[in-house]
Amino acid sequence: MKHSPDETDWNTFWELSASKRFGKVSWSKRRIMRVLRPHLASARKALDAGCGSGFFAAHFCDNDLETAAVDYAPEALNMARTATGGRAQVAKADLIGDDLAQAVGADFDIVFSDGLFEHFSPSQQDKIMANFIKVLADDGVIVTFVPNRWSPWEWIRPFYMPGIEEKPFDLKGLVDLNERNGLRVLARGGVNTLPFRLSPEGGVARVFGMLLYTVASKEKEQ
Repeated sequence: MKHSPDETDWNTFWELSASKRFGKVSWSKRRIMRVLRPHLASARKALDAGCGSGFFAAHFCDNDLETAAVDYAPEALNMARTATGGRAQVAKADLIGDDLAQAVGADFDIVFSDGLFEHFSPSQQDKIMANFIKVLADDGVIVTFVPNRWSPWEWIRPFYMPGIEEKPFDLKGLVDLNERNGLRVLARGGVNTLPFRLSPEGGVARVFGMLLYTVASKEKEQ
């Protein structure tokens, strides 16, 4: 049983000309950047994990952060190199099996992922999160965005992402992913209830937003 798309699936996806739209600024991306904004000023290093098009790696570079971007699809890595223009460390990595510290170093103030965990089984998700925690600075944050199972987007997603299987989250499940791995959730919510500039957010987005998110840190020792 295949629990996640393999490299060929992802490479095919990113090679599709339609996938190039993921490198453009959308209202969804603007809202993600809004969630990231409070954490950028004090950050020095950022990791874009499962970087895809490299859009957010480029955003971190634009904010003068020392940036690393990892993925395991060669086409995604090519797109990330283009998007960051040589400003980021771009590396191929299996987030389940590889040691991220060996691939890109450690002490990241921000470990970011958008559209990653839903492609893996719960046990694989825990391995990925453990890998993130190992490279996270003591005062850093893990910022996680995943698709919402209750969003209307899930009805049409298979047409836009052929061959890519995923199991979307609800907010309780996303919080549990963090907490069962020993993280403290600092913020949680949803974004992009409607894919337009004006969109009801807040509590509505926690239920129907296209994306759900958490911001989490390591538990402080007493």
